[in-house]
Formats: sequence, C-alpha cells, structure tokens
Amino acid sequence: MYHKSLTNLLGGMAAAILLLALAPACTAPETETGTAPPPAVSVAIKDTRPWSERMALSIMQRAPEAWRNDFQEKPRWNYTLGLVLQSIAEVGKQHGDPAFVAYARGYGDTMINAEGEIRDYELTKFNIDYIAPGPLLMDLYEETGEEKYRTAMNTLMRQLEWQPRTTEGGYWHKLRYPWQIWLDGLFMGEPFQAEYAQKFDRPEAFDHIAEQFILAEKKMRDPATGLLYHGWDESRLQRWSDPETGLSDHFWGRAVGWYCMGLVDVLDFFPADHPQRPELLAILNRTLEAVMEVRDPATKTWWQVLDLPEREGNYLESTASCMFTYAMIKGANEGYLDERYRKLAQESFDGILETFIRVDPDGSVHLTQGCSVAGLGGDPYRDGSFEYYISEPVRDNDPKGIGPFMRASLEFEKASSTSKL
Repeated sequence: MYHKSLTNLLGGMAAAILLLALAPACTAPETETGTAPPPAVSVAIKDTRPWSERMALSIMQRAPEAWRNDFQEKPRWNYTLGLVLQSIAEVGKQHGDPAFVAYARGYGDTMINAEGEIRDYELTKFNIDYIAPGPLLMDLYEETGEEKYRTAMNTLMRQLEWQPRTTEGGYWHKLRYPWQIWLDGLFMGEPFQAEYAQKFDRPEAFDHIAEQFILAEKKMRDPATGLLYHGWDESRLQRWSDPETGLSDHFWGRAVGWYCMGLVDVLDFFPADHPQRPELLAILNRTLEAVMEVRDPATKTWWQVLDLPEREGNYLESTASCMFTYAMIKGANEGYLDERYRKLAQESFDGILETFIRVDPDGSVHLTQGCSVAGLGGDPYRDGSFEYYISEPVRDNDPKGIGPFMRASLEFEKASSTSKL
C-alpha cells in the first residue's frame, strides 16, 4: 500500500512539474511563427506507468507547445493535431491527471479566439479534414464551459451542412477534389457529427451519417477480398481512377484504418434503436474480417499496401497497425465485435510493441515506421500506384500513429481494470 501511494505521489509530482513547464503554451494564443518553443523539461518516464501515459508524457516532452506535434513551424488547424490532442485529453480523463487535459487545451486556446473564430480555417475550402478536431473542441467545451468552443463547433457543423456531395449524397473530400470520396473522410467528419447530434439533439443527422459509411462501402469494397479501396471518383476524370469503376488501384492500410476508427467512434453515439445501426455493425465486422486476412502472420501487424506483402518496397507500417488494433479492442470492449477480437487485438498490440516501439534510456517512448502522408491527385500529382504509396517518407512519431496508439492503450487499460483481459 505504501509503495503504491508513493508511486502515485511521485507520478503526480512529475505531471505537476510538466504542467508548470507547459503553462506558457496553454495561455498564450498569440504565439508567433518563428519564436523558439519553451524548453522541454526532462521528466523520467517510469515503465510502471500505463502505455497511454508513457506515450502522452513523451509527446509533451518532445513538443512543449501542443501545436508543434505535426512537424510544423506555425500553428495550423489540422486533423492530425485534433487526433493527438484529443487522445491526450482522453488519457488525462481516464487516469485523472489534469496535466494532460491542460496540455490539450493549449491547442484550443491557441487556435480558438475569444469570439470562437478558428485560426487557420477557411470554411469555403470545404475540406473535410477541418472537421476532425471537432471532438477535441467538444471535450474542451465540456471541461471548461467556455462558449467559444461551442461557437467553433457550430462553425464546423455549418461546413458539414454545405459540404459538396456526390449525386448519391457522399461528401466530397475537399472542394478541390470534386466528386471524390476518400476513406479518410469517414473518420474526419462523422465521429464529430455523431457526437454533436447526440449531445445537441440533432437526431435527423444519424440517417445521413449512416449513409456516408454505407455509400463508401458500396462504392469502394472489393468483392474478392472484402477490402476497401482508398478512393472513388464519381466523375472518372482523375488519372488515378479506373475509367469503369472510378476506383483507385490499391488498398492503402491507413485509409482502411481511418474507416474502421470512424465506425467504432460513431457507434458510441448512434441511437440503439436506429434502423441502420445493425448495418453499421455488419460493415465493421466484415471489414475487419477482411483486414485480418492480410495481417502479417509473424508480427501480427499490417503492411503499407495491405495485400502485397511480398512486393519489393512494401513495409510493415505502424499507423495503420495502431488504427486496426484500436478498432478491434474498442469493438470488443463495446460489444460491436465478437469476443474473439479481444485476443486478436492483444496479439497485434504486442506486435506493435515489439515491431514499432522504441524506448529511450530516460523512458521516453517513440513509435517508428509511420507513413508520413498519402493522398490522391493534387500537385504534385499522386497517382495511387504501388510505387507512389511506398515512395512517401517514413518517420517516427507520426501523429496519425501516436494518437491511435494512445487510444488503443486506453482501451486495453479499461479492459484490464474490469478484468476483461
């Protein structure tokens, strides 16, 4: 008992020290481009802490200013930062440590001014990625009660109301990507819309949310493998799109990972009696069945291009592996998936720790082998070929991996606390 209490006390002291070090970032929204960030404080990260906390503390040491978590030189309204910082806030809430929530709030206070205007945001670009920080704003609104966060959320909902759509109602990925649905977009827009609909009494939104996932699967699912292609172009005008089907050429791991994460997050808010809820559950189950068919049998992780493990240049990729693992363990915890996925998720989490996690002597944790970015079209043009997907830079601590890693860790920690593992 004494040892446990002392450990908790020391852990709380370390978090408090770190919080003090981060205070300038949390209270200075006028941070200017080019100014030096505050010095990181070296706090030994003990291996007795849960993995979620170890990763969160490591992130906070590497980037004392929260907005610097995406390898950038100025504050940006960015889906990657929304993902990482909401994940850190969830770590703080689950483990009762206000330092983590305060750190995430530093991004909110940097990006949202007192009138609720969003820095570095242009509604008229109709970029679905801009919606993804919405759940972080919801957390901050509930934590602080500050009306500026509600105002900013209303702005994001206004974008969704006017987001351009395909002829069957699917959101365009961006205004500059006309007639295109990307799997990524299902995570970017729908979890926030579902949470907003539940908490602010917009039940009519759930029909539309379900339609997005159902339409994406209808257009992008390969009947032979059950996997989903990265993108679909209704116009067939893009060079990356098949002239007959409109589909891109390959099954990119992280694209399918975004889709699976979007499903498990949306289901948290979906009405139990909604007529399309069973179909969403069926989509999640059959998509993960297909994903399991291409899991690497040795490491229990996944490849950059999912179904081509033997092709030269392909590699085991961490961000998609974390996303699939999160979707499986959360699905098992919430009853969205069969209990057998609990064991499968544990195998993959162990594989992630073995294959992708590096721990420094001071205890700081790094996630390696993450694809930095991948997309379709644009300038320079991304043709969706195998050669394209393996050509993008690979880096450590990509926010699109460390966020899902923390989320998966939290789900395992939650399951452990209720003796489900």
